[in-house]
Amino acid sequence: MTVRVLIADDHPVVRAGVTALLGTDPDIEIVATASTPAQALAAAATTDLDLMLLDLQFSSDAKAPSGVEVTRKVRSQPNPPEVLILTNYDTDADILAAVEAGATGYLLKDAPAEELLSAIHRAARGEGALAPAVATRLMARMRSPQTSLTARELDVLEASAEGLSNAQIADSLYVSEATVKTHLSHIYTKLGVTSRSAAVARARDIGLIR
Repeated sequence: MTVRVLIADDHPVVRAGVTALLGTDPDIEIVATASTPAQALAAAATTDLDLMLLDLQFSSDAKAPSGVEVTRKVRSQPNPPEVLILTNYDTDADILAAVEAGATGYLLKDAPAEELLSAIHRAARGEGALAPAVATRLMARMRSPQTSLTARELDVLEASAEGLSNAQIADSLYVSEATVKTHLSHIYTKLGVTSRSAAVARARDIGLIR
């Protein structure tokens, strides 16, 4: 089966390099390329695709949707293509956000050529296609959900669960709002979430807070 692919990346050199690589596989057809999220979304809506190969961040426009937002919008369409993330970003929060948005796979741009080609075919079939390092980190998180939050992080999390704002938490703990934001960022990463409400829900699920 020929896999019809859209390449979405804001770096021309990356698009050219990936295009050249995919051109070596007779079972892959590049049907479109995009340099912005808007172009990617438009192409996904008007082109017959099997898979979108998508970067996570588009630096050309700070106000443009992220790759996670593009993934979510594409996957919400009727009969959507699969989405395979190809990026330099490998934080737990980035990985989990992409997977939760509907990405079938997640590779880093330093992946060997054969790994990328194989991942495209697996993802196009709806099979998971994760970089080995990404898969290892996700498995470790699944095996150890009781992440080691510090006492102060637990204080911030419990205050968040009570509905306090960042300013109110800062006042109650005698720290700055910037410090509260830093604690929240660490909490999100450790719990594998991207929002305050998700952190509270996750913490309750695993018994960190009531």
